[in-house]
Amino acid sequence: MASVEWRSIPTVLYPQEILDKAFGRASSQADLVEDPDKYHRVRKQMNRMVQSACDVATKTLNSYVDRWPSLNALTEFDRSLVDAAVGCDDYKRNLASLQWAAERSQRISGEAQAKILRLRDIDGFHKARRHAYGRLSSVIDQISPQIIWLGDARNILRKLPSIDPSEPCIVVAGSPNVGKSALIGALSSGEPQVASYPFTTKQLHVGHFTHRRRVYQMVDTPGLLDRPMDERNQIEMQAIAALEHLGDVLLFLIDRSSESTTPISEQERLLMEVRGLLSDRRVLLVSSKSDITEEENSADDHRISSVTGHGLEDLRSDLIEIIDADRVEDPLKLPENWPREDEAREDFDLDVP
Repeated sequence: MASVEWRSIPTVLYPQEILDKAFGRASSQADLVEDPDKYHRVRKQMNRMVQSACDVATKTLNSYVDRWPSLNALTEFDRSLVDAAVGCDDYKRNLASLQWAAERSQRISGEAQAKILRLRDIDGFHKARRHAYGRLSSVIDQISPQIIWLGDARNILRKLPSIDPSEPCIVVAGSPNVGKSALIGALSSGEPQVASYPFTTKQLHVGHFTHRRRVYQMVDTPGLLDRPMDERNQIEMQAIAALEHLGDVLLFLIDRSSESTTPISEQERLLMEVRGLLSDRRVLLVSSKSDITEEENSADDHRISSVTGHGLEDLRSDLIEIIDADRVEDPLKLPENWPREDEAREDFDLDVP
């Protein structure tokens, strides 16, 4: 599955804007009709106006349905993010309402055009067009709450991070102010992506570094693991559930310096909790702020400083080795979908002696 570009979700027009767009386009289409006979000209105009207005409404609504990511095509992590941010059930239900309205719009167009063809007076043509406009307006008004919900949801969803499930991913966790964001910034080959997390008032940092043309993703977890489980609300619990589906390895940072804002005992309890939540994940302990830490760290810890750069390259190397993304299971077996020489010859009909 490819990563979701949440920022590409299209802007959702307000209900009245959809109608203004539809009726405005319809009026311009009427001006294009040319016929010296008034009776036939008006009938063609009214027919084209109804068809144009309904087509615009249908295409606009269907574009939202088509361009919004399908939940069935998302990874478990992305579905969990959507559920935590706006709710998967509401997401599906409101998009389904737009699809229903698009189908109704097309039906209104067909019925109105058939009626216009049966009528025999100019006044009847105008009445049929106004009646069709009224029905279309009623349908859009009926799904007005769903349209507004999608507009609000779009503003939330476009802030979600884009995580590529085909590339290695490292989750960075720890108590507040232990240096998670600083570590991601120090290891990243470019400026880390910073986006507001929909679950909290804090921000999410996503950084990347490259090794042998493979991109390694690093994801910060601000505000999600910073307090005891029984103090977390439902949305935070859903966010933690999302993390259960993400990452090849977990980096847990511990601040052993005298400037730590969280006692070591609380950091160690959080570590135990994280191990329980992400039991199938390799956990790598990292003692941050080694430049101001006097206490010796455990032999199992990496000791690093994002300020001086101490230990960062060793940490990066260990991460690459642990994830082992470039491992070849069977060196004699070609990867799936690898082009074979004999197939290439058949495809191009090469005359090989």
